[in-house]
Amino acid sequence: MSRDATPPPAAPRLSMRMRRALWVWGFLALPVLFYGVIRFYPTLDAFRLSFTDWNLMSAPKYIGLENYRRMLAEPEFWQVFRNTFAYLVLGTPISLLLSFTVAYFLDRIRFGHTLMRALYFLPYITTASAMAWVWRWFYQPAPTGVINAVLGDLGLAQMDFLRSTTWALPSIMVTAIWAGLGFQVIIFMAGLRSIPTTYYEAARIDGVGEWAILRRITLPLLKPTTVFLVVFSSIGFLRIFDQVYNMTTNDPGGPLGSTKPLVLKIYQTAFSSYEMGYAAAQTVVLFTILLLVSLGQLWALRKR
Repeated sequence: MSRDATPPPAAPRLSMRMRRALWVWGFLALPVLFYGVIRFYPTLDAFRLSFTDWNLMSAPKYIGLENYRRMLAEPEFWQVFRNTFAYLVLGTPISLLLSFTVAYFLDRIRFGHTLMRALYFLPYITTASAMAWVWRWFYQPAPTGVINAVLGDLGLAQMDFLRSTTWALPSIMVTAIWAGLGFQVIIFMAGLRSIPTTYYEAARIDGVGEWAILRRITLPLLKPTTVFLVVFSSIGFLRIFDQVYNMTTNDPGGPLGSTKPLVLKIYQTAFSSYEMGYAAAQTVVLFTILLLVSLGQLWALRKR
């Protein structure tokens, strides 16, 4: 090689920002791939299957909007639809109000604070099916059921908690609220601890009462926490399944379908009747409800 030959041009050096972006996406590649294959692809494929008739034994057959027409004409679907929104409309505000009340007063306790938090959080980390069976035992007629035994000792009439079309849904809702209470209490307490104490000190120096402090300082500054829990709790009640299935094992979703949510109906349609196309159409409806409710709540709460 002659001395006059020019060396090859050096490769362009990446900027610090570009290197950082490559490192970030390099670490995110595996989680993104996992969620793309496990989460996003089945969701998108459900839209395709919702337009087919498929029973797992033969190839899916395109039938257009027939599954959706059948769904809208089915009385059971509308009953399940009402049950699902009953869990949402009643369960979400009750659970949030109860968890905030517990967190508000628990935050003021200094002796045994850690133990109390652990006791409240324990139901959340317990297996849902185990909790459901324990509560099912509580609701049994006396002398087996604890609650009815106490009612009998007080001279009150026993109640058919899980065999009454009136009381079955509220009874299961109580179990679901109790199961998620610990998580919401911990999140509310974290939000309360994040509020600077200087606000409270300044308000008390100015002679502001506790109720005014709660209404004008605590609740407004706790808004991000409240928004998160409202959306999280709403999704949980719209997807309720474990408590209903385990507490009504003899007649899942009973009595007379009075406790059946949409998730349980999807499960029965897919794995009892093997109508996968029809179950996919119901899944699309559930996905749409979850999306609209979540976005609507985020918009409404942020506007305020």
